Amino acid sequence: MSRIEKNYLAAKEEYAALGVDTDAALRRLAAEPVSIHAWQGDDVKGFEAVEHDLTGGCQVTGNYPGAARNAGELRQDLDKAMSLLAGTLRVNLQAHEVDKMFPGQDRDALTIDNYADWLAWAQERKIGLDLAPAYYSHEKLDHGLSLSHPDLAIRKFWIDHGKACRRIGAQFGKVLGTPCLCNVWVPDGFKDIPADRLILRQRPLESLDATFEENFPETELLDAVESKLFGIGAESFTVGSHDFYLSYAAKNHKLICLDSGHFHPTESIGDKISAICCQQGKILLHVSRGVRWDSDHVILLNDELLSIARETIRGAGKNQVYIALDYFDASINRVGAWVIGTRNMQKALLVALLEPFAKICEAEYSFDFTSRMAQMEAAKALPWGAVWNYFCETNNIPPDWEFMENIRTYENQVLSRR
Repeated sequence: MSRIEKNYLAAKEEYAALGVDTDAALRRLAAEPVSIHAWQGDDVKGFEAVEHDLTGGCQVTGNYPGAARNAGELRQDLDKAMSLLAGTLRVNLQAHEVDKMFPGQDRDALTIDNYADWLAWAQERKIGLDLAPAYYSHEKLDHGLSLSHPDLAIRKFWIDHGKACRRIGAQFGKVLGTPCLCNVWVPDGFKDIPADRLILRQRPLESLDATFEENFPETELLDAVESKLFGIGAESFTVGSHDFYLSYAAKNHKLICLDSGHFHPTESIGDKISAICCQQGKILLHVSRGVRWDSDHVILLNDELLSIARETIRGAGKNQVYIALDYFDASINRVGAWVIGTRNMQKALLVALLEPFAKICEAEYSFDFTSRMAQMEAAKALPWGAVWNYFCETNNIPPDWEFMENIRTYENQVLSRR
């Protein structure tokens, strides 16, 4: 018996005394899908035939060597990252992360043929694919506007792009046997205060309705819309605010996407999860870490992440919250960024699964708030780390103290030669 297994058995006994089944928690953790964002590996640049400058709130800082230069290299890097992870994994693509573009083709004419190798790769690995239209980094993001632009031709281009992505996503879902989450986020906004806010929101309402015209079964495609507080160059007004998209999602039976970097730094999205799920059902999370602004840092095992995980497990109910990661840091090893962030998401979920929720609620339901506080604080010292290490060992992935050695070898053999 290994040291890790001995520690796990001791932790299992301690948790059992509090009414927590650690084996059940590990089974639930292994089954909880986490969608890994491909764009950490290519700095959100994509692989179109024509390079576009990063615009529309996609600020990536750092010049760490080894960024993926094409879809094949990106898949290679994702394979390395996933070899160091366990559980149920998916991969989330931005629309410009194509295998190839055809002569004369633009984003409004994308088809499944642009992603044929991605689909074959996902089939081989038996994982799901998610897809997000890319309304940024393009000459038709004019004056910072896409779906809200006054020119109907520009709006139509972006509407057609969204339609194309939804068709592709539905084909992903049909072939892979798991629905593709297609998330719409547009960067539209102004640096300073606009005069006519109403028209700037009426146009995208019509654009969104047109984008979602075609119906697909939920077994193939799930649509989501994502809000934002502000962005670089859109500090004073963002068309797609939380109020705008929350209302749209409720009215049109779409998932609302809550990005943990898209709110005020003192505003936690943890509290929003149960508030929305009890009325609208399923939601999508983009888990990121903003530092003073939506800077998309690698997620850490901090209070905000723990709050999100607790509410995902406790307040929303099983299978109501879809978890996707969303950050991009070019100042560190990109494969390491994937592994660290994904493990932290899974650790937070495990902490939530292992907390003696029923015991704490017993105190709350009897209005014994002192005992509730005492028990919630006591839970912080429970040996969840021993359970996490056992999860790693039983899934044949290195523990946290060892995986960087594997990544460094990959960096020396692969990334440094690009």
